[in-house]
Amino acid sequence: MRKGNKVYLTWTPPTQTTDRQTIRHFGPTRICRDLTSATAPEVKKDECGNVVGAVPPPQILAGAASHKPKAASATKPIEKYTDEISKDEVDVLGAFTYAVEVANDRGHSAGLSNRVQLPTAPTLPPPEGFAAQIRADGILLSWTPLPQRVAPQELRYFYRIYRREENSKDKIAIELPLDAAPNSFVDRNFEWEKKYFYRATVVTLIHREAGPEAQVEGDDSPEVSVFAHDIFPPAAPSGLQAVFTGENQRRFIDLIWNPNTENDLAGYNLFRHENGAPAVKINSDLLKLPAFRDLNVSPGKKYCYSVSAVDVRGNESLRSEEANESVP
Repeated sequence: MRKGNKVYLTWTPPTQTTDRQTIRHFGPTRICRDLTSATAPEVKKDECGNVVGAVPPPQILAGAASHKPKAASATKPIEKYTDEISKDEVDVLGAFTYAVEVANDRGHSAGLSNRVQLPTAPTLPPPEGFAAQIRADGILLSWTPLPQRVAPQELRYFYRIYRREENSKDKIAIELPLDAAPNSFVDRNFEWEKKYFYRATVVTLIHREAGPEAQVEGDDSPEVSVFAHDIFPPAAPSGLQAVFTGENQRRFIDLIWNPNTENDLAGYNLFRHENGAPAVKINSDLLKLPAFRDLNVSPGKKYCYSVSAVDVRGNESLRSEEANESVP
């Protein structure tokens, strides 16, 4: 795997040399790397080519490896090596070919591993000032945009932003083209009362005339975290209307208003007052529907009403504009 200008190699040590001798004592592992391009000579499959590093002998027991291959494969350690690409080795359409060669302590080789190819295309640094902030409409991610640049026609760049929850793997939150991207993005695909971690990178996309497109990620921005604590109330209800009705010597005032559209809406509170008196909530439980019939009215009085919205976490909105009605 390549990330920025570093290449991370992993492999499992072999158990036999090419002459089928069990490897009981390992020697060093050679790291082979060759450049593949239109001008570079093709490397023979059985040759290591350019040796760029070596790894000390792996610390494993190989005595019974050839007799119990399944058990041995389950216990084989994973060997690792990190190679660093210099700026002089970057090439738009080239590729590095890697292989490893393991030998025993007598220099008998186990042969070359399978070869893997990675693009040598240039990568860009991550955006600076990457930050996350919770808002009522989502998690705002912002950064300082990279300077405009003219890329070779074979290359395109785009931002890739990863998101993860605690104790979970990264997932791609959004990808935005570098040349047309804004310097912010609102992530609405989240849940309240959870903690999220974000990081950003710039991906180089390589277009090849023959074969599929390839891509390589640059280095990551520092990871930022945000706790999605909901302290944001719903919008104040609107369109409140109050209408007096009398039926069979009964008097009441019907109230209706426009329903709120928030996904986490729990209900409404209704307030009433007479002229010069403070407003008092007249419902005991949250109203689930945007309507209410006030039966506790008296002739000759004028009543003023307002309504608020409440979400599932108890955040309450401002009150609506008042509506008033008189009882004859």
